[in-house]
Amino acid sequence: MIDLNHQPRFHEKVTALVDAALQAESTAREKRRYLGASRLGVSCERALQFEYADAPVDAGAEFPGRTLRIFEVGHALEDLAIRWLRLAGFDLYTRRKEGGQFGFSVANGRIQGHVDGVIAAAPAHLGLAFPMLWECKTMNDRNWKSCLKSGVAVSKPVYAAQIAVYQAYLEPSIPGIADHPALFTAINKDTQELWCELVAFDAALAQRMSDRAVKVITATEAGELLPRIATEPGFYECKYCAWAHRCWSAS
Repeated sequence: MIDLNHQPRFHEKVTALVDAALQAESTAREKRRYLGASRLGVSCERALQFEYADAPVDAGAEFPGRTLRIFEVGHALEDLAIRWLRLAGFDLYTRRKEGGQFGFSVANGRIQGHVDGVIAAAPAHLGLAFPMLWECKTMNDRNWKSCLKSGVAVSKPVYAAQIAVYQAYLEPSIPGIADHPALFTAINKDTQELWCELVAFDAALAQRMSDRAVKVITATEAGELLPRIATEPGFYECKYCAWAHRCWSAS
């Protein structure tokens, strides 16, 4: 029950100001006009269509300020991971010599990806081969432990798909990056523990994701809706989808 007599405390007032500012900044930010490689592993192809078309999300489905703060903390932790690995002897690059992130753009810019970094060398006793793709994620304790137990391909298939696509599409510009396992780093946001995993290139997964991207773009530009992941709106993934109402109101 909502307490109508509740008076915001000082910290709540400041937090509200911060969250409102973050939401305003997010709303004003230029929208992405392409299908991001980091999203190709999402289970529902129709959701990918809405994302690619920049369809307005359902009322109330915008990211709240707290979520935007969580995102920013994740970015800050990734910056720390870069510092930690460099201190540990990893020759890690996050920008090209001419500037800008490492990445790719295909299909007339309609499919793009930007990677966290490329490793050119590391302490010899680790026995690694280079160049090596580097991807970093931050996770809460539950998700981090799941990754530790089962590995990224099982616990976070969206991340595994992202890595495979990056390796495939970066190969022409960074020869050898698909021949060597990628280094996946996950930071536990609750304990700052690190999970580091070598992920071999999965060519079949990369091809499936590439085909999927073409399918999503082709159908969207033709005005066709792809099938939903579920047969009823109570499906757990649908409950958290930003386009659930739009989707289930459509044919």
